[in-house]
Amino acid sequence: MASNGQLITAFYTSFRNKDYKAMQDCYAENTVFNDEAFKNLNSEEVKAMWEMLCKSGKELSLTFGNVTENETGGTAEWTASYLFSRTGKRVVNNVYAKFVIQNNKIVKHTDTFDFYTWAKQAFGTTGLLLGWTPYFRNKVQTAARENLDNFMKKK
Repeated sequence: MASNGQLITAFYTSFRNKDYKAMQDCYAENTVFNDEAFKNLNSEEVKAMWEMLCKSGKELSLTFGNVTENETGGTAEWTASYLFSRTGKRVVNNVYAKFVIQNNKIVKHTDTFDFYTWAKQAFGTTGLLLGWTPYFRNKVQTAARENLDNFMKKK
């Protein structure tokens, strides 16, 4: 059985390789995922999200490090560089990930990043002017949810 740090490392190595199936295998059936765009995804939804991002990520590259572990989970820092599909703009997103792990599977995964910094990169002037507002964040979350729902319907 792998340690929590080994599981986290395997997850991000799979992500870097765009191997969404191996990423999906890291999750338990009762997983909950949250980040700045996607809220309260269940296991089926988070697995579909990674598949969608791996398949649609234009010029996606990923680095990760500072993997830590403890008895209940661990943390990691990762950076994704990609072209944001809606605008075609280059985004470099620095993310802090926190994991709760049980029976060698991820049961809770929370990613945090600076939404305003991301919005400025992804949306340019619009993100600069509105990216700090709850209204804009809500619009991004709604659009992300719709994209995921549409992706899952097509599967």
